[in-house]
Amino acid sequence: MSKIIEEKQNVVIKFAGDSGDGMQLVGTQFTNNTASVGHDLGTFPDFPAEIRAPQGTLPGVSGFQIHFGSTEIYTPGDTCDVLVAMNAAALKSNLRNVNQNGIIILNTAGFDSRNLKLAGYQDNPLDGDLLNGFIVYKIDITKLTRDALEEVELGVRDKDRSKNMFVLGFIYWLYNRTPENTIQFIERKFKNDEVVREANIRALKAGYNYADITEAFSSRFKVQPAKMAPGTYRSITGNPALALGLIAAAQKTGLQLFYGTYPITPASDILHELARHKNFNVKTFQAEDEIAAICSSIGAAFGGNLGITGTSGPGLALKAEAMGLAVMLELPLIILNVQRAGPSTGLPTKTEQSDLLQAVYGRNGECPMPVIAASTPSSCFEVAYKAVKMALEHMTPVLVLSDGYIANGAEPWKFPKAADLDEINVSVVTSKESEEKFMPYLRDENLVRQWAVPGTEGLEHRIGGLEKEDVTGSVSYDPENHQKMVKIREAKVEKIAEFIPEQEVDSGKESGKILVLGWGSTYGSIKSAVTELIHEGYDVSHAHLTYIKPFPRNLGELLHRFEKVLIPEINNGQLIKMIRDKYLIDAKGYNKIKGTPITKNELKEEIIKMYS
Repeated sequence: MSKIIEEKQNVVIKFAGDSGDGMQLVGTQFTNNTASVGHDLGTFPDFPAEIRAPQGTLPGVSGFQIHFGSTEIYTPGDTCDVLVAMNAAALKSNLRNVNQNGIIILNTAGFDSRNLKLAGYQDNPLDGDLLNGFIVYKIDITKLTRDALEEVELGVRDKDRSKNMFVLGFIYWLYNRTPENTIQFIERKFKNDEVVREANIRALKAGYNYADITEAFSSRFKVQPAKMAPGTYRSITGNPALALGLIAAAQKTGLQLFYGTYPITPASDILHELARHKNFNVKTFQAEDEIAAICSSIGAAFGGNLGITGTSGPGLALKAEAMGLAVMLELPLIILNVQRAGPSTGLPTKTEQSDLLQAVYGRNGECPMPVIAASTPSSCFEVAYKAVKMALEHMTPVLVLSDGYIANGAEPWKFPKAADLDEINVSVVTSKESEEKFMPYLRDENLVRQWAVPGTEGLEHRIGGLEKEDVTGSVSYDPENHQKMVKIREAKVEKIAEFIPEQEVDSGKESGKILVLGWGSTYGSIKSAVTELIHEGYDVSHAHLTYIKPFPRNLGELLHRFEKVLIPEINNGQLIKMIRDKYLIDAKGYNKIKGTPITKNELKEEIIKMYS
């Protein structure tokens, strides 16, 4: 029978199943396919908290949500239009977020008595009225996959691993796509394993053909490409974008990039990405702990290299004393913090803007350090590049904040050409320039000291964590000198405000009733909510901070142009404390601490409530 093709402006799909069902791979492949056909998109991978939670349980559910469309996409979507549930636990975990009249595709093999019991169902939801109001397709995906692979010489368990490809082929057909890019991916990934390669390709094609020939599916859907600025695009997630931004900065400066780190979720992919690019003079070092990692990077910076270290919240706490050493030495060092929910080990796979106050204040003594924050996956490239420029030109450690949502989320990225990147001025002293004794803490008009490469005759100087004497760098216990150096280090960081852009309003008017001020990964939710409210006639604006220490020099003046200021954060209220303290503004907070992003609709409700 002929199939009707319905056109959609945007769609949200959630793939969900057991942690071993390959939902992250399905989501990633569908994302890459989506980007290749020119749609704008946003994604949200939702990982289980445990590496291998018991199969069939609610804690073991792994999900991947993608929002794509022909219009600009800022979030992965509040609720989904399509849910693919591979077992009962996946359905139970996600059913509340499916739109009425939404499509639910169920793997009936995942609803046997064992799976129902593990998910906490007393009765089988496939038989009752729980799914009334949805368009439900019950498919024994497991059996169909096994049938398709009947002639492949694999055990049953190995055949079942291919059922995610059956699902992917099915969804490709449903949204009028071709599976060719995934076939190419499989051929590359399993080029040395013919049997596994054949199994995955067969399963992918079987899912596509099943959707095509069965009479249950009379409609297909099509989404037109988005209207985007001309250029070359690729799909990017936050951690690889950070890595590429650092590599670009190293290439621009001609410095060797050294990355010292200790693996920690969700920052580990930065190490993986950098390790792939040794051809760009990148050296990576997996240390035995967080302290060794940052100390190795400080040593690299002292030696005239681009020293970088990366971690997540608990690791940042362990690095605190060494960060103080880098501040004392006034060395260019980049510290990447991909935040997760805390305290302590917290929720390793869940997102939170948990470390802002730790980033700004979380070291002993008066220890000022610039802090900048990424807001989207693609912005990570620019923020990493800016951090390197700031560190090298102002001789200071710089702390970069991302989070799990940004790190794992994906979006199209129009990547720049090398010639379009800002110049980075590096003033490494490689030889003695006069007969006068070298003074390591002699400063220029911006309070920046020189960067001397060790081992150069005449440039010997003392390093260490004890207070330095002004100009000479000798150890000093003099109280007047200590106060002077504390003031100088703070003034140097605050002076950076003269070299960063003034704060702009992202959406809405330059003054008015309500300003929604955000930072980090709340960008998409705020942008979407404010844009819709403006179209509905509300006097509301949005500004988003990249530079947090120091703040942009015009931020206070901008804030005072609005009657009310709302600050949404995925924490218990951290930026709001800094804003109230510095600008004496009675800002209001909207806080969510559930390990998930703030949604567009809940933020709209809060703004409307504040509006009255």
